[in-house]
Amino acid sequence: MKFSGWPTQGELVVGRVEEIEDFGVFIDLLEYQDKQGLCHISEVASGWIKNVRDHVSPDQRVVAKVLDVDENAQQIDLSLKDVNDHQRKDKIQEWKNEQKADNWMEIAFGEDVSDEEYAETANALLVEYPSLYDSFEAAAIHGETALEETDLEEETIAAIVETARENVSVPYVAVTGYVDLECAASDGVDVIRDALQAAEGKGEIPEEVDLEVTYVGAPEYRIEVQAPDYKTAEGQLEASADRAATVVREHGGEAEFHRERRVDDE
Repeated sequence: MKFSGWPTQGELVVGRVEEIEDFGVFIDLLEYQDKQGLCHISEVASGWIKNVRDHVSPDQRVVAKVLDVDENAQQIDLSLKDVNDHQRKDKIQEWKNEQKADNWMEIAFGEDVSDEEYAETANALLVEYPSLYDSFEAAAIHGETALEETDLEEETIAAIVETARENVSVPYVAVTGYVDLECAASDGVDVIRDALQAAEGKGEIPEEVDLEVTYVGAPEYRIEVQAPDYKTAEGQLEASADRAATVVREHGGEAEFHRERRVDDE
């Protein structure tokens, strides 16, 4: 997605070297529609510059700092020397992430999605998240819950979540569920204890998965799973609940798995 407006003073922008002159460099701003800035020779690099072409080349992707914006004169003044290596690396990664998010939007809503629909959806996401990439990452990890505060329709949220979970790579995903366990048998306490041990799945949980079962308040227990991807996390969560339920039901008890809490912590 390219912005239709203007960058602001002090902002870091990603650009492509369009034209090199003796007095400076013209840079196309890749994040803005039809915007080009000028980096004067004095702002290309620190120290004395004999030849601008020793420091930049045509079509080179660069990160520049916006020094000044004059909308009336249609002029944007840029600096390359005021951007350090750390800032350059972070900005390029941010830009690449937004390129990915832009592609995910097309996957979710089709390549022929109208500009109006795209903008409406993107703006709704940007109200809650600093970037489109962040919103998709949150959707991949937390599902519909991550977007419930937005003004988007349910079917729009569902499309985003589906696309996010199929395309976004995240360090891990965390899912939570709850299981109610009740057993009126004389050894009911022991049965519940055995059920919880079964839920923890000692020896059955993959190395890359972290699963924890905690007490919320009788008869409710929380199951939390962290895994490399959503499919694995969901599978381990459901398997954990099934193991506990099987133990309880074998002893005449009742078990029910659900997503939301029913018992207060107090």
